[in-house]
Amino acid sequence: RQTKRAEVADLADKHAELLRPDSEVLKDPAKYYDEVIEIDLSTLEPQWVGPHTPDLLRAASAMKQAIQENDYPEEIKFALIGSCTNSSYEDISRAAHVAKQALDRGLKVKMPLMVTPGSDQVFKTIERDGFMKTFEDVGATVLANACGPCIGQWKRDDIKSGEKNTIVTSYNRNFKKRNDGNAETLCFIGSPELVTAVAFSGKLSFDPVRDSLPDAKGTAFMFAEPKGDELPNKGYVFSREGFAAPPSLDERKKIKVEIDSSSDRLSFLDPFAPWEGKDFEDLVVLMKAKGKCTTDHISQAGPWLKYRGHLANISNNMFIGATNAFTAEIGKGTNVITGEKGIAYPELGKAYKQRGQGWVAIGDENYGEGSSREHAAMSPRYLGCKAVIVRSFARIHETNLKAQGVLPLTFVDPAAYDAIQESDRLSVVGLTQIAPGSSLTLKVRSQDGSVKEFPVKHTMTELQIKWFKAGSALNSLKPK
Repeated sequence: RQTKRAEVADLADKHAELLRPDSEVLKDPAKYYDEVIEIDLSTLEPQWVGPHTPDLLRAASAMKQAIQENDYPEEIKFALIGSCTNSSYEDISRAAHVAKQALDRGLKVKMPLMVTPGSDQVFKTIERDGFMKTFEDVGATVLANACGPCIGQWKRDDIKSGEKNTIVTSYNRNFKKRNDGNAETLCFIGSPELVTAVAFSGKLSFDPVRDSLPDAKGTAFMFAEPKGDELPNKGYVFSREGFAAPPSLDERKKIKVEIDSSSDRLSFLDPFAPWEGKDFEDLVVLMKAKGKCTTDHISQAGPWLKYRGHLANISNNMFIGATNAFTAEIGKGTNVITGEKGIAYPELGKAYKQRGQGWVAIGDENYGEGSSREHAAMSPRYLGCKAVIVRSFARIHETNLKAQGVLPLTFVDPAAYDAIQESDRLSVVGLTQIAPGSSLTLKVRSQDGSVKEFPVKHTMTELQIKWFKAGSALNSLKPK
């Protein structure tokens, strides 16, 4: 209600029973779940995750040892908070509380601290409540309300490409090259208040729970536990600057969209071809990814984002961060038709597309982890991908593949992943009877002519099967 969305609150109240945990599950969770995990919140302390993955978790108190064991650069080059993930009023107010403590002791940040409010509404509210002034007084820079460094929209001039260095953020991703395009930047993710606290130390080893800092007079002090308000006491500064209400439907139908033919940033999106109504046969393996293959590996951000409106150009980054399971090369594979090796995956996709040769991508566990980056599904589709077959999917990326008409399949037996070889030809059998929960068969023909069969499964609903048959979700919506 404070954000002027009372109709959503009313709807939630109306269906409150559906939004609460089921009483029988709360009473006996072990009956309904394979595993029950209990977390004692009173024993938790500030945590860091990283580098290069959000899966590597350590307590702040363990970082001194981790730095020694892994040769992490202890000096922090940049501290960044905000973006879409941790920039609520409460997040910013807690971080500002830490900054105010340091300001009262005459301290300034030891390295650049960048603050990205998540919206114009948050920006104007923290400006009114004095948080922006606090940040600026300690030497921080408040950025525009945008994704910014979180997705690589940040030009760093303080390091050279390939230089090993440490940054800390409160963002939600820290894969290689994610934030600044440098594979040797080690990004550690923490809460906004933890990132703010270490910005006054300058050291990744600093533990604000146990360690002290000298203030401007040389007296040691320790940060008090951060405090913040979940909602602003004075309410939000309601803002819709920059919002332009759309014209009526009739008016919109009269508008002609024109794109400069010489533009390398914008192009019209041609509809993808619908499914041909038969099984996929004789597909080649363009890419088999080893290990982590995130949406950043599939479609990198940073400077590539200027091509978001030009599918052909942004597809030039397809799989360039993926590790080839056959050769261990990054972003390169073999043209199994010509025998040419070391071909960049985008060029390989173009070559197969030009020949009318359909292809598949093979993935490991949690394929597509990371951002809900739609181009990670659109680019493979554009370059001729028929199916992505993996040990397991990240949920959002699997859905994005469905929306673009790419068939997302999972090996019933994860060990089948190991059986796929670079020169194999693959067929997906059972598509003509595809239905929710139906089984499909992957036929794998080796170079010697032998054929192996592996069961694969899909999770498409009736609606998503309609998308697949139409060629994409957009194609199925167009007639309406």
